[in-house]
Amino acid sequence: MSTTHDAAALTAQRPWLHHYGTVPTQLHYPDATLYQMIAASAARAPTAIAWDFFDTRASYRALLAQINRCANALATLGLHAGQRLLIMMPTTPQGVIAFYAANKLGAVAALIHPLSTSEEIGQALDATGARIVLTLDAFYPALVAAQPRLALQHIVLARIGDYLSPLKRLAFWWRKGRAIAAIPPDPRVHHWHALLRALHLPQPMAKRDCNDPAAILFSGGTTGLPKGIVLSNAAIIAEGMQTAAWGQFDASDSILAILPIFHGFGLGVCVNATLMAGGTTILVPQFDAAQVARLLRRKRPSLLVGVPTLFEALSRDPSLARTDLSFLRAAFCGADTLPPPVKERFEALVRGNGGDIRLMEGYGLTEAVTAIMAMPMDSYREGSIGLPFPDMLAKICVPGSDAPVPIGEEGEICIAGPALMLGYLDDPEATAATLRRHDDGRLWLHTGDLGRQDGDGYFYFSVRLKRMIKSSGFNVYPAQVEAVLLRHPLVAQACVIGVPDRAQIERVQAVVVLADPALANDQTAQALIVWCREHLIKWSCPRDIIFRTALPKTRVGKIDYRALHDQAASEKSS
Repeated sequence: MSTTHDAAALTAQRPWLHHYGTVPTQLHYPDATLYQMIAASAARAPTAIAWDFFDTRASYRALLAQINRCANALATLGLHAGQRLLIMMPTTPQGVIAFYAANKLGAVAALIHPLSTSEEIGQALDATGARIVLTLDAFYPALVAAQPRLALQHIVLARIGDYLSPLKRLAFWWRKGRAIAAIPPDPRVHHWHALLRALHLPQPMAKRDCNDPAAILFSGGTTGLPKGIVLSNAAIIAEGMQTAAWGQFDASDSILAILPIFHGFGLGVCVNATLMAGGTTILVPQFDAAQVARLLRRKRPSLLVGVPTLFEALSRDPSLARTDLSFLRAAFCGADTLPPPVKERFEALVRGNGGDIRLMEGYGLTEAVTAIMAMPMDSYREGSIGLPFPDMLAKICVPGSDAPVPIGEEGEICIAGPALMLGYLDDPEATAATLRRHDDGRLWLHTGDLGRQDGDGYFYFSVRLKRMIKSSGFNVYPAQVEAVLLRHPLVAQACVIGVPDRAQIERVQAVVVLADPALANDQTAQALIVWCREHLIKWSCPRDIIFRTALPKTRVGKIDYRALHDQAASEKSS
């Protein structure tokens, strides 16, 4: 009787379980580290292909050997349990190998965009205390120009050609490699291949708990500086297993890893979930629709994951209009809201070329690794972001409180479950504001996003409470851009907003008040854009500058960014 009562209570709390189909409602999570999970995959299927990088492939046995060699080398450089390794790499074998090697040593991998500016690199180094960095040779100048409080001890430089065939390595050198500046003498520099070929003492696996930190990914804060999101082994493993169960990933699957490894979706799903399931991750170092189209034709992956702009570009690629796409088993859109026309065009493309899949949309955030809910594989509800994954709870609360709102009403999306972050790096105040213990005794993550839930348990996203712009699938934090603009001597006030854009979904626009209004001209606007490009990563830079003599204010005297956003929307529609 108690079992029946417990099941009824569980269903009442989670009405979405009725719509799970064959997806298990609960999973068993091993008490393990990420390194142990990859070692388990290698033990199950040592000869299966783990990664594919432009036709260079590694079996699971080879991947585990690469991870072990890398761990030995990093330990020789002084990396040990509790320390941080900064990885600023595109989606390449070296970045993946180093991530798991650091985990074997009990160290924490902090991942940032390889095109980060020197200022952003310095901020990440200061935040993490990392003194060993892995990056590409092309990004050495930006790295050494950074000025962290603690001097770098070791720089491990990789090359795109490290894992290419001789012919492809030559082709890359001819197209791009020869433009990379020679590395000057620097005693801190170790080249990847030479470092891993050298003899090092074998390192045992560090004794670590599954709840210990495994990764730091960076988000943005209201201060304009990035916030480090600390994720445990357990959280990354749980999210990977949940995603695999939802999408029915197994060893027969291959996935195009288009989303970068510094992104929760790229690291947590395209790489980790796939490797834990024993599948093949096809590493794509640069977002390029034409390249993805070529890889689709040649590699025929069963799974495709990307942002809306990718699917928009693919649906318009003439080469795919004549390509058999029946090999696609599932496609998932993440990191941004999926516009219905993009979904419809991509699905029509696949149907017209022998396939029969839906482009699945979901919801997630880095504070929970990445996706924590999605539409079921066999159902669809217009406008819904789907159902929570196994073992994840979600509810809609009055913003800023733990009081639930009635079904159908809008409120803040709150989530609980094993995929939650440990907290923000060295920021207990922000952590306490986001992770809150509710009356049910559970720790709930307040997402800062507005949404609603229907009677069947399907969730719907409305708008972000947090002031954030999504441009081409990447987060842009207005406070960070405004801080850079306000450092320019000509700028008196600045407000950054996102305006609708067909190609990027949202375009970054800066509304600026100059110290001298007479200088409001195209030349000044271009100078401010150049200034931003010197201090910010590419996608955070304003695409256009709008000059005003004053900015609207709220009743308490703050700049009213909502009013500017509404003005921009009104001007676009008029």
